[in-house]
Amino acid sequence: MTARWLGSLLPAIASVFMSTGGAQAQTVSVAAPVTAKATFAGGCFWCVESDFDKIPGVLSTTSGYIGGTVVNPTYQQVSGKGTGHAEAVEIVFDPAKVSYTTLVEKFWRTIDPTTKDRQFCDAGNPYRTAIFTHDAAQAEVVKRSLAALEKSKPFKEPIVTEVVAATRFYAAEDYHQDYYLKNPIRYKYYRTSCGRDARLQQLWGPTKN
Repeated sequence: MTARWLGSLLPAIASVFMSTGGAQAQTVSVAAPVTAKATFAGGCFWCVESDFDKIPGVLSTTSGYIGGTVVNPTYQQVSGKGTGHAEAVEIVFDPAKVSYTTLVEKFWRTIDPTTKDRQFCDAGNPYRTAIFTHDAAQAEVVKRSLAALEKSKPFKEPIVTEVVAATRFYAAEDYHQDYYLKNPIRYKYYRTSCGRDARLQQLWGPTKN
């Protein structure tokens, strides 16, 4: 009788264990960190990607195309200047570590905002500068930043960088991603010969690290 009585209690004991102490062994889910996106067009996307990868709080950068009408454009199509797309970089960042305002301030100082449809040695609509905002809050940040820059800019020329709502972003071909890491010698030669850093220093003064 005793064995049978204990046997009948085992399921109940197991149930109590799982609902109390046993529950402590269950895996506790951890919420994924909150992330946000920023999208900037600053001429050659190799250079924009390189500049923003160095910022703490930036989780990833993707070179691609945005702002045009052609679906799934190729590099050849975009560089042919008939798609309306700009070379751009989509940035995923952690707002707890770097603010969107900081990223916008960084962007201004990595481009020449005084030239239309051109950046350094690259000419044409695909190389225009633009900030593609993802929501009203970002648009407000850019509006304030632009107003402040108009008052404090160290150059006389007007700022012609576009500020527009983000449309669909298309990632560029794999060989464009992290180009500065995959082809460091070619990248450095291109950046130097294109006069990017020389012009930036002329516009903004020495780089502050």
